[in-house]
Amino acid sequence: MLATPSRRPRRRRSLTFGPYLLIAPAVLGMLYLLFYPLGRALLISFQDFRLRELIRGHARFVGLRNYQTLLTDPRFWDVVRRTFLFMAVNVIAIMVLSTLVALMTERLGRIGRTVVLSSLVLVWAVPVVAATTVFQWLFHSEFGIVNETLTDLGFSSFEGYTWLADGSAAFTILVLLIVWQSVPFAAITLYSALTTVPEELYESARLDGAGALRIFRSVTFPVVRPIFMLVLSLEVIWTFKAFVQIWVMTRGGPGDATTILPVYAVQTALAHQRYDLGSAASLVTVLLMSGVLVLYFRQLFRQEGEHL
Repeated sequence: MLATPSRRPRRRRSLTFGPYLLIAPAVLGMLYLLFYPLGRALLISFQDFRLRELIRGHARFVGLRNYQTLLTDPRFWDVVRRTFLFMAVNVIAIMVLSTLVALMTERLGRIGRTVVLSSLVLVWAVPVVAATTVFQWLFHSEFGIVNETLTDLGFSSFEGYTWLADGSAAFTILVLLIVWQSVPFAAITLYSALTTVPEELYESARLDGAGALRIFRSVTFPVVRPIFMLVLSLEVIWTFKAFVQIWVMTRGGPGDATTILPVYAVQTALAHQRYDLGSAASLVTVLLMSGVLVLYFRQLFRQEGEHL
């Protein structure tokens, strides 16, 4: 009598919803925090929403009138031009300095590299408001060390000089502050990318007689280019929406010398109590920043032979 083969019991497929259920509260909370303010701002931008409507409610729908008012305001376009100038100056300075710091760190010994990286991390850890306050004291007209140092060096015209009352000087100080705060992250990230470049490529380039600039252009940069472009895009976003430093130090002044789009939106909403125009300005800021990034990524993928 032949023995029948025993049938193995089929394993029931375990439900795979468990992990998703565990992370669902965090994901839903994150989506709420991201999309509710954006949706609320979008709704307010289509309403006549001022202080009275903020208190009593029942805002009236006005369609695109707020956007028409905003886009026909000459001051708004001056702020847009200043925003792009501010972004370009900061991003160029950050990427150049970060690349130089990363290349220098790679060539240092173990002790020197540890000191530089530790210093960058400490600078990166300083809170934004604290760093802004320190810069305010550095350039203080009476007690600032900058005026005292320049006066001791023989530049008597800087005695009691009010830096933040001069539009160009205030703009420059804010650029220095944001560059100082942004270089550590970019430099550490680029240094990490430089450590992935194979040493054999450097040796081959040196045997071919390539100099330092040629090695960087033909060997180093092609390898670290993806990380470089990622850092560049992040710096574009961060400098385009810089607000805290400007608001704490100058509140957009003197005049409009340091007013960029995020500051303009807050000024419009709070100072003039035009929450509808402030929301419209915020959404235009998001659209402009998104447009810059889309053009940037299209150019990036075109250079790599891909299509967006």
